[in-house]
Formats: sequence, structure tokens, C-alpha cells
Amino acid sequence: MKKDQLFTRRRALIAGAAVLGAAGAAGTARVLTDGQAVERSLPRSGPQASRALKPSAYRLQPLAGYGPPPHGAQSRTLVRHQPFMRVSGRGRTMVLTFDDGPDPHYTPEILRVLREYDVHAMFFVCGQMAAVNKNLLGEMADDGHVVGNHTWSHPLLTKLSRSEIRSEMERTSDVIEDACGESPAWFRAPYGEWNRAAYQIGAELGMEPMAWTIDTLDWSRPGTRTIVGTVQKQAAPGVVVLQHDAGGDRSQSVQAVRTYLPRLLDAGYHFVAPHRKNT
Repeated sequence: MKKDQLFTRRRALIAGAAVLGAAGAAGTARVLTDGQAVERSLPRSGPQASRALKPSAYRLQPLAGYGPPPHGAQSRTLVRHQPFMRVSGRGRTMVLTFDDGPDPHYTPEILRVLREYDVHAMFFVCGQMAAVNKNLLGEMADDGHVVGNHTWSHPLLTKLSRSEIRSEMERTSDVIEDACGESPAWFRAPYGEWNRAAYQIGAELGMEPMAWTIDTLDWSRPGTRTIVGTVQKQAAPGVVVLQHDAGGDRSQSVQAVRTYLPRLLDAGYHFVAPHRKNT
């Protein structure tokens, strides 16, 4: 996916707590909690980070304008102005997400690890990869994972026309629906670059935008120990972890999941994958 070409720009987009759903210098972020999307202060390190959070049904409530309901849907999807980058749940809840797949070699390995520890995750798939690996999408769905839309060819959406953005999203949603039996409820912009058209078209297709809190930078292959250290040091209630299961050699990513997952489970964390919202 040639992510190294956008390394500098990507770092600027996700630096600090005020990006991708954060609300300026106050250190808040868009959060799903108690059936509502709210602004909440980011947890700090120390005792506060381990406090139990209120239970959540992972529902979204109106906060913005609506897009038309997708084909066959009973309700309309909200047009957001920023992506969700945190969730809130009971106790030490975290979300694991994997981008760019599915890959016929690395994705099955990750699925085996998740199955071993009975953990659910979110997979944001690219249509080009999904179209030739539909069996893996079916396996994800059967295991209880959430399959999200990461566009067809992983382009920079801010450089595309509205019709091109729609094509990228729509073609991928069609593949996901064909393989999993339902259209995706979540999408993620490549490189973390969003614009108004992406939010609007995503809503029109029945999808909510999901970003991340912890970027492992695993795509740059910094070493398994570094990936593990990043996740363990930044682990906190509500965080969304970004990793990749395709787009290059992801052996470090697989080994990192295999290493940190049992450690975090032993530390009292549990993992959720927000499914289709109820509005």
C-alpha cells in the first residue's frame, strides 16, 4: 500500500490526543458510551486509567445530520464530522483492529491467535484483497469478528472526486455483503485522511467512521518487541489499536499479537468488536 510515502503526513494527523476525533487541546475524544456518542476526556496513565467504565451497548444516537438509508435498511445513518477513535465499556475494554487485508498467509495466522484466546476484533478490509479471499471474510464473520470497509484500492480519499470515493467504498461494501451476508457498518479512511465527502458517502452506504487511538506503526516493521511495547505501554480502557494483516511482510505483527494478547488478558483487559449500531 506504499504507506511509507505518506509517513510524515500520517504522523502529523495522529500526533497527540487532539486528532481523529479528539476535541482540541482539552484532551477529549469521540466515544461510544451508554448508547450515545459523547465527548470524553482521554484517560491518563496511573490509577485513573484502570477505573471501570460504565457498561455500553455500543449504540449510536443522533448527533449530526442524516444520510439516506442504505438499500434495504430500516433507519438512516448519521453523517459524522469526525471518526470514532475510542469506545467505552465495562472495565478495561479495548478494541483490536487490523487493516489492509485479508492476506492469505498472515490473516489466517491472526485469526488462529484470536480464536485461541476467544477474542473478537475488527478487520478493515480492502476490496481488491477481499474479492480474491472471500473465504477469509466468511471466516471472520463466523468467528464473530467485525468486517469493515477500508476502500477498494487504498487511495488517498482527499485526492479523489465524490464519484471515485463512492466507487471505492461501494465496491468494497458489495464484496463484504456477498461474503458475510450483510453490509459493513464501519469504514476507515486509508492513511487516516478524511473529508466531508467521505463522511457523507459513508453514511449514505450505512457506515460509521472508525479511526484509532494507538498506532503500532507495525507496517514499518519496527520489530516485534517494539510493537508489543507500544500496545502494552499505551493500553487503557477504551483505546482502539491499529495493526495490519496485509500490505507486506506482517510476520512481526502476527508475533506481536501472539505475545501481547495473553499479557493484556492476564492484566484484566478484555476485547470487544462493536457490531452494527442501533439508532
